[in-house]
Amino acid sequence: MEKYTCSICGHTYNPDKGEPQQNIPPGREFTDLPDNWQCPVCGASKKNFKKE
Repeated sequence: MEKYTCSICGHTYNPDKGEPQQNIPPGREFTDLPDNWQCPVCGASKKNFKKE
């Protein structure tokens, strides 16, 4: 599973951990997140994330 990092704040979405504060369970790929998903830290849109 690939990690993606926010180019605005540096937050990394790790699919092995998910995003518990957003009720996103471990195992969900970044590409499977909804298009309107936002960074839980700074609110940046999904398009601002880059694959590591």
